[in-house]
Amino acid sequence: MVSLEKNDHLMLARQLPLKSVALILAGGRGTRLKDLTNKRAKPAVHFGGKFRIIDFALSNCINSGIRRMGVIT
Repeated sequence: MVSLEKNDHLMLARQLPLKSVALILAGGRGTRLKDLTNKRAKPAVHFGGKFRIIDFALSNCINSGIRRMGVIT
């Protein structure tokens, strides 16, 4: 078994997001949202007048240091 020093954990924590890929599952017609999703998919619906629902997942990835993302619809 390999033991890691404290500094190794810090290095791993910094490098892991750079090598990671986030896959965001952003599908669905949103049948319960009726009028909001007649012409667009649920992730594209505006929230609060400024953002789309998909923006929350994307900003969480960016804030976590993950720069490579894929959106699956």
